Amino acid sequence: MPFVERQGVRLHYDESGRGYPLLFVHEFGSDAREWEQQVRALSRHYRCITFNARGYPPSDVPADPDQYGWEHARDDIGTVLDGLAIEKAHLVGLSMGAYAVLTFGLRYPDRVSALVVAGCGSGAPPSLRDAFIRDSQNNAHRFIEEGSAAVAETMGHSPTRIQLKHKDPRGWQEFMAHLRLHSAEGSSHTMARYQAGRPSLWEFEAELQRLDLPVLLAIGDEDEPCIEANLYLKRQIPNAGLWIAPNTGHAINLEEPAAFNRAVEDFLAAVERHSWRRGFGAA
Repeated sequence: MPFVERQGVRLHYDESGRGYPLLFVHEFGSDAREWEQQVRALSRHYRCITFNARGYPPSDVPADPDQYGWEHARDDIGTVLDGLAIEKAHLVGLSMGAYAVLTFGLRYPDRVSALVVAGCGSGAPPSLRDAFIRDSQNNAHRFIEEGSAAVAETMGHSPTRIQLKHKDPRGWQEFMAHLRLHSAEGSSHTMARYQAGRPSLWEFEAELQRLDLPVLLAIGDEDEPCIEANLYLKRQIPNAGLWIAPNTGHAINLEEPAAFNRAVEDFLAAVERHSWRRGFGAA
């Protein structure tokens, strides 16, 4: 079982295919397995890499809460790239993972060739900050007090996730089976230190306006907590395009895998031929 390591924390990864590297970063409610439909499609043309975040077995679950947080998640992306001797890659992230790839692109733009930022921005708008932080802290306590299986039932039936159950009952059952078995300790620390502790996207406004990378923003139109944030990101990032999937909630890659894969592949093809947005990258 392959691992990379940073500051004593091991991260489990997997890779498939050959070609230009394409790294996927999962959301809070998922793990690397939820990228399977993307890897199967895109590994025909790319070297696809997935990994489990810290706190998500078989990656390590540090007992120290200080080993969690958005900066750890951001820099763990670099650890995976370094461990696989990759200087630059396309990055795809969903939700918590989207926040990580976006902030990685802001901090280390020379290591990124394109960003897919999907379902990003829960709790980011100033009007939603206090409620989001409060709910994240409450959920962190629930993981310890009630366990992952109990929290999974609430999360899997939430307004932004129930669409998956309606569209793909088998896929929803698989998602739920994975979520029920997530580490309660790892999920609690991630919720308290990463979700509740990360800065609002509004705090990165100057950096976003300077971001000189091609970006595809992707969101479902029923992912209500993220819509305002994606409109904000679209306005701030010079080379960002916004793709909205109709009748779709938060887990956009699971709900509409064929459409999501096509949007990602079309975006990456445009980047590689230097035709994304205003001729980005043209000589």
